[in-house]
Amino acid sequence: MLHVDLDQFIAAVEILRRPELRGLPVVVGGDGDPTKRGVVSTASYEARQFGVHSGLPLRTAARRIPDAVFLPVDKNAYDAASADVMEVLRGAGAVTEVLGWDEAFLGVVTEDPEAFARDVQRRVHAATRLDCSVGIGKNKLQAKIATGFGKPAGVYRITDETWFDLLGDRPPDALWGIGRRTAARLEPEGIHTVRDLAAADPARLAQVFGPTIGPWLVQIGRGIDETSVYDGRYVPRSKGREVTFQQDLADWDAVRAETARIARDLAADLAADVAGNGRQVARVVVKVRWVPFTTQTHGWTPKQPIVAADDGAAPAIEAAALAALEAFEERGRRRRVRLIGVRADFAGLRHSDKA
Repeated sequence: MLHVDLDQFIAAVEILRRPELRGLPVVVGGDGDPTKRGVVSTASYEARQFGVHSGLPLRTAARRIPDAVFLPVDKNAYDAASADVMEVLRGAGAVTEVLGWDEAFLGVVTEDPEAFARDVQRRVHAATRLDCSVGIGKNKLQAKIATGFGKPAGVYRITDETWFDLLGDRPPDALWGIGRRTAARLEPEGIHTVRDLAAADPARLAQVFGPTIGPWLVQIGRGIDETSVYDGRYVPRSKGREVTFQQDLADWDAVRAETARIARDLAADLAADVAGNGRQVARVVVKVRWVPFTTQTHGWTPKQPIVAADDGAAPAIEAAALAALEAFEERGRRRRVRLIGVRADFAGLRHSDKA
């Protein structure tokens, strides 16, 4: 298994369009104005050296690097560049599973995976002038983690024999699929490292996390991943919209009105994307970020999935978003709001849409 990850993808696309920015700290986010509210979409490696990373407020990035180059997000340019890269990968002679804009898994039978990986890098660079890192592993999990060791523009391989040497003493959230919250829930079980997780009792973790997730956590702690590379068409599992307000919303009625507006805009996006496809929305999730920067989400599951292409989808998604908003506690309604997001989670993917 190979995992291909484009290096600083969004920033790299911008630098290709503006070669004079090469070597400078480049930050992409919002409309490119760091005096406005917004977050960093990506930063060049030169900017990351100053602690600027994805999700950081643009104003904070500007304080850390006053002389950085700030650029607006240009989704169309990134879509086009990503499509070119994925076309190259699909032509490399491997089963290709696209994960999104800037990464994909490749499944290949070869006696020299490092040579295959370097050939992939050459092909991508020759066609797009973009650099990528390639991780190699026995499975997807190993390959995905290996990529991080290979950045930037390198090739790295993890094996069963090197798994614990590389990861054994690291915290569980060093593993793909484990986040901070899960790691925090593992701590009371005496699990502080990947090695601890690998040695854990699957039955005990099944009691804590459920009969599927618990044993799976132990498996990935041991470097085991049985999922295969699937070359079907990539279809996102969710789609969302969010707005960062330049002026805080201090009135909950205004929050409701903005949530409804964003939900309607999202419904329009869904109708445009899935017309004739029959995708169904199983759950609508609302995200609220208060001042200064705390965030909470609540979701609402309608009694029947919402068919995104139907005429009644917009009012149904709006109603679901407002129902989710009602789950926020009264004390939260008295706080100032700086961001609202609405996300539609799709119902189970058909096999042909699996990604």
